[in-house]
Amino acid sequence: MADSVYKVIELIGTSEVSWEDAARKAIETALKSLDDVRIAEVVEQDVRIENGKISAFRVRIRLSFRYHGKE
Repeated sequence: MADSVYKVIELIGTSEVSWEDAARKAIETALKSLDDVRIAEVVEQDVRIENGKISAFRVRIRLSFRYHGKE
């Protein structure tokens, strides 16, 4: 395996349905503009509460992808 460099970014996905849906939305959105995505790590989960009920699920994700730099 050749030497590689990976970049790590953090994203926050939100959903009214579930944490899994929030994570899926964040990853699918990132895949539209990033190439060679390798790992997604959920680092934090929380919920927004309005009027005593959960109104949104939020997931903070670290996403790594192969970094090619400027050519």
